[in-house]
Order: sequence, then C-alpha cells, then structure tokens
Amino acid sequence: MARLIMKFGGTSLADTERIRAAAQTIARAASDGHQVVAVLSAQGHMTDELVQKAEQIHPAFPPRELDMLLSVGEQISVSLCAAALVGLHCPAVSLTGWQAGLLTDSRHTQAEVLTLCSDRIERELAQGKVVLVAGFQGMDAAQDITTLGRGGSDTTAVALAVLLGARRCVIYTDVDGVFTADPRTHPEAEKLDYLTYDQMLALAAAGAQVLHERCVRLAKAHGLSIEVRSAFHAVPGTIVGP
Repeated sequence: MARLIMKFGGTSLADTERIRAAAQTIARAASDGHQVVAVLSAQGHMTDELVQKAEQIHPAFPPRELDMLLSVGEQISVSLCAAALVGLHCPAVSLTGWQAGLLTDSRHTQAEVLTLCSDRIERELAQGKVVLVAGFQGMDAAQDITTLGRGGSDTTAVALAVLLGARRCVIYTDVDGVFTADPRTHPEAEKLDYLTYDQMLALAAAGAQVLHERCVRLAKAHGLSIEVRSAFHAVPGTIVGP
C-alpha cells in the first residue's frame, strides 16, 4: 500500500467549510488505497495573531515560551480535521509534532528536524487510520516543544515523507501550482508543469512564497518529488523534482 504525505496550508483551512473540504480530499485519498499522513498548518493568520499577542505581553518573549504558544494553532487544525474525517466515516487520529515522534535540535523558533521516532505513526497506520500531524513543530532532547520557523509545515511534510519512505508529497495551497509570477496580482502569469529543485530554489530566493527554500533543499537531498496543487480546484499542479 503506497504512502502519501499531504500538506494543507493555512488558507486551505481558514474556516469550517475549508476544513471539511480538506477532510474530503484526505478521505478520497484514503479510499483510493493510500496510507495517508496529512500535515496541517494553523488556520488562516492564527500564527501571526499569536505572535502579536506575545509581543503585547512582553517585547522580549522567551523563545521557549513562544514555541509553546505558537504550537497550538496547528493542534487546533488537526483536531478539527480529525473530527471532520470521523464524520465522513474515515478513521483518523490527530497527533502533535512530539506525539508523532518528530525530534529536532534545540534552536527555539528556528529548529531543524533531526530524526523521527515513527512507532506511533506506524501503529496508527497499521490500524487503518489517517494520521493527521500538526505541522511546524517537534520536540528536542529536553522534551521541550520546538517550532521550525517560516515554512515549517512544508518542512514537516517533506521530512515525514523522507523518513516514512513515502514516494510522494503533495502540498495543497490556494493557487493551482507554481506560476511565472504571483497569479493573484499578475493575471497573465503562466503555470509551470514541472520545475527542477534548482529552478524552484531560484524562484524561492527571488521571493516566491509557494515553497520554502528549506523544504526544497531537503527534498533535493533525498530525491523526493513534491507536487504543488490547489486545495480548491481539481486540476493538475506543478511537480518539483530531479
């Protein structure tokens, strides 16, 4: 049974209807015979709102406590989506980054993934469940919550795909793929069907926000193909690969 890693960004989960739509997409993948691990971001602009709350409390908010605060957004998303999947008669379980076994270094707010203790994920998959993992977060050797910085949920998804031996990682976003320019501000922009890792890295360095540079480098190091596609339209996306 093929393993599929799916990742849904904040705009794809911004409200109740979008969470239900994401759950339907996940349930279809599971019914097609995939073992599905889905990584979810915080809803909408929740992370930015939490950062603002932290700044209001203390302008030099302790990094460890900031990670504790920021990690809750993704936990809300996976819990809501798990419930939506159960409503679709699709067995599912939500896991925090540390419950999933994602181990990182101790650089709070900018942690790097080190390895995965995958026992819990493997056990849940073996029971026929979809596993929903809170993106952007893990745990260090001191058992403190860590977060992975900007693009952290993309990095979580790619890291899980590599460490779980998945063949494919699909990133669902609010655009139909990678374009020659931002299609939201440049209607004439053209969608690209395929990009090499280096081409995607060049676009990221130039300011493209579709994929974070760190997750592309990780995929390149392990030869993992990533598909960037729309969470809202059933159209082929852009493949990023060798």
